[in-house]
Amino acid sequence: MIGKIVNSNSHTDYICQVYGSGEIDNPPVPADYGFGTFVLMPISEEAGIVGVVYDTKLYNPDFGNLGPRLSSEPDLEIFSPDYLAEKMTLVGIKTLGILNSNGAAEQGIPALSVPGDSGVTKMTQGEVKSFHLNNQKLLQIEYAPILLDQASPHARHLLLCIIDNLRIIFPEHEKKLSVLHQEWSWQARIKPVGGLA
Repeated sequence: MIGKIVNSNSHTDYICQVYGSGEIDNPPVPADYGFGTFVLMPISEEAGIVGVVYDTKLYNPDFGNLGPRLSSEPDLEIFSPDYLAEKMTLVGIKTLGILNSNGAAEQGIPALSVPGDSGVTKMTQGEVKSFHLNNQKLLQIEYAPILLDQASPHARHLLLCIIDNLRIIFPEHEKKLSVLHQEWSWQARIKPVGGLA
């Protein structure tokens, strides 16, 4: 478990609060929620919404607060054990589609939204594989145009990261994925310079 959904920016853009030390038995490490990580957010016992981590924000309410302190941070654990540590890591997640428990996948904008406080888990390699294969077991990346239409300057870099991950999972599709990687790599370099499509 990586964390839980605490907010959303839109129907396809969610904010996950990453679990910290003491919140769960095995808190996640940064590699569990890195840029381009595929995640799953349950919407029922049979299905979950698939997303990808596209952003990270560090939240520290004490930053810039230079006023006097009654207790140092180590003393808080002793004198105020109920003190709430408000430093946290937040990750942005873009939705890519739905994955059913039987392995059936539907890529694109999901009709349903993710309920608040839903858990977020890192997808296994098997789940990522199932999500990217259609009924004929052909590789599909139908969510790519949706990500490219986002106003984010990171969209092409996110797709490059996704392609790199898929090249490891689908070595049999190396040729096709390599062509996509070259195309998006070129666009990621040229688009910011001249605004070319």
